[in-house]
Parts: sequence; structure tokens; C-alpha cells
Amino acid sequence: MSINLPIRSPTAQSASRRNQESRNHFTGGGGTPAAEAINGPVREPIRDFAPMVDRLIVGVDFGTTFSGVAAVYTSTPDDIEIIKTWPGGNGITSDKVPTELSYDTPTSSPSSTSQPPPTSTASDPSSSPAPIVKWGFQFKPDEARLRCIKLFLDRSQKLPFYVSPLETAAQLRRYNKTVVDAVADYLTQIHAHTMDTLTRRYGESFMASTRVDWVLTCPAVWSDAAKNTTLQAAERAGMGERAVIQMISEPEAAAVWTLKAIQPNHLNVGDNFIVCDGGGGTVDLIAYKIISLKPLKVEESAVGTGGLCGSAFLNYRFEEHIKTRLGKSRFDEMKVKKNKTWQMGLKYFEEFVKRNFNEDEHQEINVPFPGLADDEEAGIDCGFMIMTAAQVKDIFDPVVKEVCDLVQGQVDGLRVKGGTVSGIILVGGFGQSDYLYRRLKSRFSSAAPPPYSERPTHALSGAGAGGPGESGSIEVMQPVYAWTAVVRGAVLRGLEGNMVISRKARMHYGTSYATVFDEEKHSVSDRYWSPLWERWMVSDRMQWHIAKGEALSPLTPVAFHYTRNFRPGQSLVVTDDLIACPADDPPAAYTRDLVHVCKLTTDLNAVPRSLFTRLTTTRGVEFDNLDFTLEMIVDSAGLGFELKVDGVRYGRVDADFQ
Repeated sequence: MSINLPIRSPTAQSASRRNQESRNHFTGGGGTPAAEAINGPVREPIRDFAPMVDRLIVGVDFGTTFSGVAAVYTSTPDDIEIIKTWPGGNGITSDKVPTELSYDTPTSSPSSTSQPPPTSTASDPSSSPAPIVKWGFQFKPDEARLRCIKLFLDRSQKLPFYVSPLETAAQLRRYNKTVVDAVADYLTQIHAHTMDTLTRRYGESFMASTRVDWVLTCPAVWSDAAKNTTLQAAERAGMGERAVIQMISEPEAAAVWTLKAIQPNHLNVGDNFIVCDGGGGTVDLIAYKIISLKPLKVEESAVGTGGLCGSAFLNYRFEEHIKTRLGKSRFDEMKVKKNKTWQMGLKYFEEFVKRNFNEDEHQEINVPFPGLADDEEAGIDCGFMIMTAAQVKDIFDPVVKEVCDLVQGQVDGLRVKGGTVSGIILVGGFGQSDYLYRRLKSRFSSAAPPPYSERPTHALSGAGAGGPGESGSIEVMQPVYAWTAVVRGAVLRGLEGNMVISRKARMHYGTSYATVFDEEKHSVSDRYWSPLWERWMVSDRMQWHIAKGEALSPLTPVAFHYTRNFRPGQSLVVTDDLIACPADDPPAAYTRDLVHVCKLTTDLNAVPRSLFTRLTTTRGVEFDNLDFTLEMIVDSAGLGFELKVDGVRYGRVDADFQ
């Protein structure tokens, strides 16, 4: 239908709206453009939150290789309990449980496939799902199981060489499962075991009358879609509704705990410190600046980074070393016929060498391989393989160098901006490594400490000739409970709320829109005629509401303002697309390499009809118009959206992540 410009009583906004017209890139060029973004982002005032009643807070560190759970009752906040007993553990306690699971009888025969494992396509609910039969510690060494399933939640991240998408896909299809199914099934076991443990601790009556809040961790470098998928899996596992489950990035959770654990220390207001969370598969880093000490408040001072250089890579380098020493055929025979022999050696490397090795104290290491015949050439004597410090260093050095380079990147980024870097805090399983600690200390703590003074000397200690902190010493710290720092921090997040007052946006966020054609800015080939505005327009222009690296607080949401017209009988359910750009300089127009974050679906039926304004075109065609706001809340580990009209909230906005 061809229509002309609508007639409306003049207002302060109407003139500006004629300058700009939104056009949804994903719905094509036909039809009348319906919405526009006005005046850019707006920061809303800080919200007030109602006080919480006493409750249990459970933190879940869902890891690549191991997962951990901690719990605390709000009336006894200093009594954080780490779950240490697990099914299949044979009475042996462990702070974490392997992130591994398997299913019962397959639903169909396995077949080879070249496709990666399906991520979000749900299994048919009408079919009988294959029940999970084993998880965590319940496996024998040679039994098949799903491993590293967490890594498949974010397709934007590179997989380590030891994770096969084809093998994982084959296992999932064998049981008619998706990645999300598997993650949800594993978290279901975590949920059930946690609730059983807490019931044993507090009793059934207490658990029946006490609210349980769940806080889930995720990598700092994950995409918004992966964070949302994790929430979906947690909801399916019984941890509550997605809107209620809290999420926190892993290094931020580690920072929350370690800043309390290392008190007192030399850190002062204005100092920056880097949290290095070394896990099994990945290493995540985030830098924070101290804003206040009492109460302790920090803000992100650099965008988080990470890499595939976790401690699992040491295991595979160790395996290659043993294979070289024994020869491939003898090594393969040991793994098949004497698997307990191999598992004994691997366990010793995992539990002792990786954590405790340092070249000053361990000139020689004897790794047990019981049952292997003596072999002087291979270095096997009395069931032990003799490894020199140089050989162990050769296993460690490439992986440790990657971690040191990641830390160096954070340090350089802060110093370029004039920041003082005072500390590096090592957490996570790999963070317990003595060798990693010594290498980081050698690289970043080489400068002599400043002389004792009654006055704070942190500024002087970080001031070099080339700029603040350029040649200064950076203290490297390994806090107590480094392996459980992330899950302890998750509990503290639920207990005390946000210690981090602002975070850095990982990408630019914006929306595409159409605007009036300007021959000085736009190509003639891009223009189209708008029958509504009776003007030449250009579509697919980008309005970037949030800049990469911009400081954002969950208490001060970003508001995107829109106006939308509706013909009589037209649906009041509308959609908008949130687009992101990881590059430093975002384009002015839409390009295919931009990231489609999510499609926002807003139901305006809840808005009173009295808030709609009637418009009439010059041809007498009537429309209803509504001005509304989509409010985006940027939290530690995800995005949330709400609908507001004239400052009043009318419900949440459904976000369909791509």
C-alpha cells in the first residue's frame, strides 16, 4: 500500500524522528519501515534492590576438565562449604569432579559424520531419552565417555588439538543428544548431588523451607550466545529460571575471592592487578583497578583475554615424551595391555609434577610405571622412568610461555594507558603450579622492592623512566585455595552482590537503521524511496550504542529508544536485532562479518492502548504510534533486556541468541 507522510501534532521529538528511520536488515527491503532509534543510548539511574531473606547460595564452577561446587548459608557467611565427596570416588575426597559423562544403550547405531556436534537443537521430547548412567569419578580408565563438552557451547572459540569435534559428534548422535542436552544432563547430576549433600547437612525440613540461589560461572571470553545457552542448560538442570540464576565470569569470581583471601596486602586505591585463571583447557585473564578498599570495590581496567594453554596441554606433552622414550609400539602396548601402568604414571605427573616441579629442587624425577621391564636406554629402572629437570622443563616451557605472553599483553595494555600494575594473582588448577609461579615471578618481579617507608610506596615502585610501571616490579601471588577460588568467588557474588562496579564491553553493540539519503555521505546505488516519509533513504546504517572497551555497570542500564507505527489489526509483537563488532573501529554501515548477537522479541500488548498515539497520513490513512525503550543490562556474564514506556516497565524482552 502506497502512503504519504503522516500528519502529527508537532513535538520536540517529531522533527528529529524525520531524520532517521530504522530498517530491519533481516526482513528484506519490502514493506514500510516501522521503528527508529532516537538520541542514542541513555544511562538510567542506579536501581534499588530489595533486601534478601536468609537463603542458601550455591556456586557451580562448570569447568572444561573439572567442575566444583560450593555452598554457604547467608546467616553464617564465613562458613563456605566445598563439596568434596562424589559418586564413584571410593571414599577419596576431591575439591572437584571430572566433567565427564556417558549414557546407557544408544538409540541408534553410530555412524561416521563430518559435521560438528549439534549445539542447540533440542532432542525430540516425545522420544525416550537415553538415561545418564555414569558421570564424574564413576569411570574406569579405558571406558568411553564425553569429555570437554563445555568447549562446544561457544562455536566462536578455537578448540584445542586434543578435542575431536567428529568423535564428540559421533557420541552425541549415537544417543540422540545435542551439546546442550549433554551439558544439561551433567548439570542435572551436579544439581541432584548438591541437593542431596545439603539435605544431609541441614536436614529435610530446613531444605524444604529455605530458598536456594544458584550462581554459575563461565569464561570471560565467551560469546553472549554461549552464556545464554549455559543458562538454558542450568535451567533444564533444575537450578531455577534463567532470569533468577546468576552468572559471573570465572576470573571475576576468582578476583572476588582472592582479594579477600590475600588481605592484608600492598594493593592500594588506583592500583591495577591481573587475575590469571589457569584451568585445564583454557587460561583466562582480566585486569581490575581498585576503586575503594573499605568497602572493597573494583572496576575492570582492561578487556579480558584468554587462550588455549591450560594444564591439559602438559598432559599431552608428557604423553608424547613417554611415547618417544618407549617407542610407539611399546607405548601403545602399555596403554592397551597395561593401562593401569600408564594411569599410574599419568596420575603421578598430574598430581605431583605439574603442581610441584621446580628446576632448583628437582634435578631428577622418578615417575612410577609399575610392571615395565628395566630399560637403560629408555631410562626405566625398577618400575620408574627417570626424567631430568631439563626434560620436564621441555614439557612445561612452551605452555608456560603462552601463559606468560598472555599476562604480558595485559600488562602492556595497562601501562600504555598510564596504569600502575601492582599484582598478578594466580588461581585455578594450573595456577597452583610452582613452575608457572616462578616463571611469572622471574619475568615480572625482577626489579628490587622499594625500601621500607611509613608512607605508601606503590606509586614509586611502579614508576619507571619510561612511564608508570614500565620498569617496576609486579608482585606475583598464589592465594590459598587457588583451585577452588572461582567457585568460592561465585558464592561470595551471591552473598555480597557486585564487588565489581563496572566492566569493559567486549565488543561494540548496536543496531542497523535507515536514514535520510545524503549525497555527500551515501552512494546513490544504496538509496531507496520511502512512501511513508516521501524521501530517498539509505538502509543498513549502523548505530553503535555501546563502544568496545566502554565501562558499563549492571546498575546503570543502557536504553535504546524506538518509535514504531502500527496499521489497524497489525500484530503488536515486534522484533529488533542486536549486532556486535569485535574490531576496534566499527563500520558505519552493516557488513556481513558483523556478529549477530540476538533477535529481540518484544510483546507490546501489555502496554495500555492509551499510551499509543493516533497518526494520519495526508491521504487519510490512520496509524497508531508508540514510543518505547528497550533497556539492556550488561552483567558479568550476560545481557538482559526489559521493555519500558514512559519510564514504566511492562515486562521482559525475549532474546533469541544466534
